[in-house]
Amino acid sequence: MITPLAAAKAYAAAQKGLGVEGGSETAAPAAGPGFGDILKAAMGDAVQASRQAETQIAAQVQGKAELIDVVTAISAAEASLETVMAVRDQVISAYQEILRMPI
Repeated sequence: MITPLAAAKAYAAAQKGLGVEGGSETAAPAAGPGFGDILKAAMGDAVQASRQAETQIAAQVQGKAELIDVVTAISAAEASLETVMAVRDQVISAYQEILRMPI
């Protein structure tokens, strides 16, 4: 299960990776990547982490990798998947809230 601290760190890492600076509320919005691009990047990272974990598992079965490397890769894949699922849940919740708004 992902903790709020881990989610905040993942969010901060995503912002840093995209070059988004935080804390400046009065600054003009930068012409950076859109929300869809951010989601696409997050999904790509989750898929890459899963593939890395699968590669490490296969290497362990063949006797070419250490068990700690396999466990680390699986933990990273699990954390990225939980982050994606948390974002998905928040997007669905926001969409449902918009649908409940009176016109």
